[in-house]
Amino acid sequence: MIVITNPTVTEERIAEIVAHIEKAGVQAHVSRGTDRTVIGIIGQAEPTLSEHLRQMKGVENVIKISKSYKLASRDFHPDDTIIDIKGVKIGGDNLVIMGGPCAVESPEQIDEIARLVKAAGGQVLRGGAFKPRTGPYSFQGVGVEGLKMMAEAGRKHGLLTITEVMTPEYVDVCAEYADILQVGTRNMQNFDLLRKLGEVRTPVLLKRGFSSTYDEFLNAAEYILAGGNKDVMLCERGIRTFETYTRNTLDLAAIPVLQGLSHLPVISDPSHGTGRRELVEPMAKASVAAGANGLIVEMHTDPDNSMTGDGVQSLFPDQFAALLKDLEQLAPLVGKRFSTEKAPAAAFATWQK
Repeated sequence: MIVITNPTVTEERIAEIVAHIEKAGVQAHVSRGTDRTVIGIIGQAEPTLSEHLRQMKGVENVIKISKSYKLASRDFHPDDTIIDIKGVKIGGDNLVIMGGPCAVESPEQIDEIARLVKAAGGQVLRGGAFKPRTGPYSFQGVGVEGLKMMAEAGRKHGLLTITEVMTPEYVDVCAEYADILQVGTRNMQNFDLLRKLGEVRTPVLLKRGFSSTYDEFLNAAEYILAGGNKDVMLCERGIRTFETYTRNTLDLAAIPVLQGLSHLPVISDPSHGTGRRELVEPMAKASVAAGANGLIVEMHTDPDNSMTGDGVQSLFPDQFAALLKDLEQLAPLVGKRFSTEKAPAAAFATWQK
């Protein structure tokens, strides 16, 4: 249930309405839009509460929401959520590019890739310090040392950082070093992890489970929002279908569908969505054309020798830079804002394919 206030309602009156809601034994979440303030009610309220609220001064309407996710719903928050992280805005008409390797391997590797991400015009450095792998004998990441390596590379080159967190126990230490915490597809319904992420104030990028529906995806986001963390991004990273040519099937329809259902920014991952280097560029462009608020793209200086074995889906640095140049031209055509840094061509001179 949501309460919509009239345009002239005062902050004092909103506080009184919230107090009345909480007195009824349910939670009130206030969302201030451009024209209206909306108060979301979470919990099992008495049937009479809606009628009482309708009669209160300053209340324009009371609407029952049938969706199980309330806080993630656009009904509750009509305006796009824009997450501001150290001046980088994610959401609305902004296009944000996150680039980097699947995993942090060494200080030299992550520093060089950070330099190239920045030179190409990216704003966020991606890299995994803890890696959930299908096989127990595969490379599992370098742990906390990897977090420190990436944080240092991000600071040196003026990039935000994003890394995956796998368990509730590691949320605090990951939040200490990273600007954005990523929840991988395998953990989308790790509810203990989602609850813990709701307790921190570090933005979260939540990846869609490879067999999950839109409703399941948004309900997973609801766990984080309900805990008090309002800075959540949704990431479409491909789903499992009967097709085996690609690693996954990138669900481009998810981008406009999720933006219609929710106010949260939607990021696309064409690397995991296809698993094939030659498909990353067209699917990245298609994602932007479909309305994505950002991309998270794997890029590696030596993908053939990547320690995770995901080199087949990683762009070479020159391919990454060329993609961002093309996106600079595409973005304004689809109502997005993005510009690359005007770095000299020499920025890539020290790297050879």
